Amino acid sequence: MEENNSFKPYVSADKVLPEFTVSSILIGIILAIVFGAANAYLGLRVGMTVSASIPAAVIGMGVYKLIGGFSSKKEETILESNMVQTIGSAGESLAAGAIFTMPVLFLWAAEKKAQMPSIVEIALIAMIGGLLGICFMVPLRKALIVKEHGTLPYPEGTACAEVLLAGQEGGANAAIVFIGMGISALVKFIVDGLKVVSNVVTISIQKIHTEVSAEVYPALISVGYICGFKIASYMFAGAILGWLVLIPAIYLFGANTILYPATVTIAEVWKSSGASGIWSNYIRYIGAGAVAAGGIISLVKSLPLICRTFVDALRGMMNKEAIGKEERTNRDMNMGLVLGMLAVLIILIAVLPVIPIGVLGAIIIVIFGFFFAAVSSRMVGLVGSSNNPVSGMAIATLLITSLILKATGNSGASGMVAAIAIGSVICIVAAMAGDMSQDLKTGYILGATPVKQQYGELIGAVVSAITIGFVLYLLNSAWGFGTPALAAPQATLMKMIVEGVMGGNLPWTLVFIGVFIAIMVELLSIPVLPFAIGLYLPIELSACIMVGGILRLVLEKVYEGKANKDKVINNGVLCCSGMIAGEGLVGILLAILAVATVNGKTIAEIVDLSGVVNLGQIGGLIVMALIILLILKFTIWSKEAKETK
Repeated sequence: MEENNSFKPYVSADKVLPEFTVSSILIGIILAIVFGAANAYLGLRVGMTVSASIPAAVIGMGVYKLIGGFSSKKEETILESNMVQTIGSAGESLAAGAIFTMPVLFLWAAEKKAQMPSIVEIALIAMIGGLLGICFMVPLRKALIVKEHGTLPYPEGTACAEVLLAGQEGGANAAIVFIGMGISALVKFIVDGLKVVSNVVTISIQKIHTEVSAEVYPALISVGYICGFKIASYMFAGAILGWLVLIPAIYLFGANTILYPATVTIAEVWKSSGASGIWSNYIRYIGAGAVAAGGIISLVKSLPLICRTFVDALRGMMNKEAIGKEERTNRDMNMGLVLGMLAVLIILIAVLPVIPIGVLGAIIIVIFGFFFAAVSSRMVGLVGSSNNPVSGMAIATLLITSLILKATGNSGASGMVAAIAIGSVICIVAAMAGDMSQDLKTGYILGATPVKQQYGELIGAVVSAITIGFVLYLLNSAWGFGTPALAAPQATLMKMIVEGVMGGNLPWTLVFIGVFIAIMVELLSIPVLPFAIGLYLPIELSACIMVGGILRLVLEKVYEGKANKDKVINNGVLCCSGMIAGEGLVGILLAILAVATVNGKTIAEIVDLSGVVNLGQIGGLIVMALIILLILKFTIWSKEAKETK
């Protein structure tokens, strides 16, 4: 395969630094457990998780600084810090995949007064999904991380590398990163901790029965800035179609109609929950169909490159003379070991009673697993791990899996459990592949050893799989899944889909509308995945990302053709990298505060000041303006901007 020979990493291939050390492994394991637990709670509470790569990197960097790792040669611990985030972020991604589907098993057990899934069952399902995701990503690294280095930005992976480099190099670059990190952390705590301002700014358009809204989080604006205007605009175009075309059309033509999955008329849905109610009942299915179709289209287009990657990997495995002669920065896990792990995992899937799916289910998991690993990696390369629609891929998997199981006569309780087992594994595969891609991107920029990172991912996945069962049991015992305190929104949606397919009342029309929208977009030569993601996600996410994209576009136009353009734009990237890190760190902190209690009240409830001071949406607009001003401070108002043009 042709390699990206023009790129030179921070640590050259001929230089060996401490990387896969006892300290990096132990710190990474601790963070994998902590981040996995914190994100499980967040995901079950609000349906979304935060990426842990940057927070783990920052914590690892801080630990090494405290223990004197920076006292001699500054660069000595950079690869160890990268290993810490590699292992630590595996816990977050595995938890993100698990909590979208596995709570369904608890919900069914509660409804039927049956036995809950055991911790061993949960651990086995999670471990198989995590290890499969890693195995699938090993041969894809060169195709997606190396070959397309200049095409797929992997915003969080790039941001993580920027944070680590800034911490090593010090000076002005570090100041930009850490100022951005500090202000972003403060904003996140004010918005989601103190809750004195609204986290979403919404404009209701009553005339056409819809609304336009934007979240005010620094990380979303930063993702838009790092990805650029084009990708941000594709996402926002999908959101416009969903919220300003489809939602008004649904209300216009069916206001007095009861359309499944809603149980009341569309007019009543609007009256009770506005455009968000119509989106959650209808547009989400259209978006899921578009994401599934977009994923298939992207995979088909990538198949030649992926096939070449596999062929080259197999040739490398058979070429005994080449083994061990690759550059350190281009050395992957031995393909023989990868294929052996895959064989063992497939056999386990087929025979283990805790995953009641047999040979057919094992084949489905392998096919869908590789497909969604490739799609997930490409998607996070465009929009980042935090916006990776893992649940959308799980929905597509559950739709097809449930249909296959029903067609083969397995449509009862055992069939539904089998569908969720398959969906759980695939969901974890997609989450792990997306996270691992970001980690490998960080390592590629820094000059890490890929095979060591891949071993680190294996450790993180195994540790997280063992602990996630305890976390789910703890949270279910404390509040119960599906309750107001722990709504588990994604899991309840998955439950409804499986029951809908098995019962024959799934809104297939909505799903196929999404499929044909994706095909139409592809025929227009518009990148289908970012568009489909925009259609699937709530508009407030795409709108906030669009703000960052517009800001990047304006700066590029203002400095077009000027000698200092790259410096000015890169200053913005550093600032945004810091803001992503700051928000991620505080997101983890808030999850811990939401669990820790003092005198019967959680610390999150104690620091919540929304009942005392609340600036509402005006406060949200002020926050968004401050974020934009911060980016401008380090771009058009920076010393680089004043250099001779």
